[in-house]
Amino acid sequence: MKKKTTVELVASSETVSLYSISFEIDGKTEFEKFVEAFEADATYRNDYRRILAALQVVLDVGALERFFRPEGKVGDDLVALPLDSGKLRLYCLRISDQILVIGNGGIKDVKRYEDSKQLLGYVMDLQRFDKLLRVMLESGSIIIEEKVLKGVEDQVFEI
Repeated sequence: MKKKTTVELVASSETVSLYSISFEIDGKTEFEKFVEAFEADATYRNDYRRILAALQVVLDVGALERFFRPEGKVGDDLVALPLDSGKLRLYCLRISDQILVIGNGGIKDVKRYEDSKQLLGYVMDLQRFDKLLRVMLESGSIIIEEKVLKGVEDQVFEI
């Protein structure tokens, strides 16, 4: 069954725009769900703070490749935070140095995200969204202008 999702701007700076996907079912962005799940969690407080600090660096400098842990398959834009160790992961799509789509994440207590049903679900949602976004960019229905995804605000994606 396909899920309907939209894209919302989460934050923007002079160098980068951070977006997140939002499923029609609950109306919250995936990043909001991540924050709600972990901002008060004492067990993973340091990991959570490390991820927020990394996002602040991205806002200050840009979504440079070196700030992210490569994830996913060859040819997709899937990355994760933090770059260094920790049990908590936040999955994202690094579209360019100026555009980052923040997804959801969770506790990575397995060797591979594929071994966790929850993490695999977050990753698959982002990968399906990534494929649709690429098609729309190629067709011109969405355009990248510096740090902005033009036309994305009018789109409903079925992933």
